[in-house]
Amino acid sequence: MAQARIYRPAKTAMQSGRGRTRKWVLEYEPASVRQREPLMGWTSAADTLNEVRLLFETLDEAKAFAERQGLSYSVIEPQPIIDRPKSYADNFRYDRVPY
Repeated sequence: MAQARIYRPAKTAMQSGRGRTRKWVLEYEPASVRQREPLMGWTSAADTLNEVRLLFETLDEAKAFAERQGLSYSVIEPQPIIDRPKSYADNFRYDRVPY
C-alpha cells in the first residue's frame, strides 16, 4: 500500500504574499532510495510516484481522493498565521535598535 502525505505548503522566503499556499497538496512518500547516477552525477529514483504532486481545494477532497485510491495518508496541519501589524514609519524611529 502506498503512503501519502497531505499538507498546505508554506510561503517561501522569496514571496511576500500567500498566493500558492491556499490549496492542499497530496504527495506520495518515497518508496525507494534516491541513487546517484555515475555518469552525469544526477540523483534518480526507481519509482516515479515521488514526482506526482496533486492539488486540491479542500482537505476533505484530498482525503476522499486518498481513500478512493486506497492510500494510507497522514495529514500535516498548517501552522497558524500570526499577522503582526507593521508600520513603515517604525523604520525611522530615533529609539530603534540598529542591527
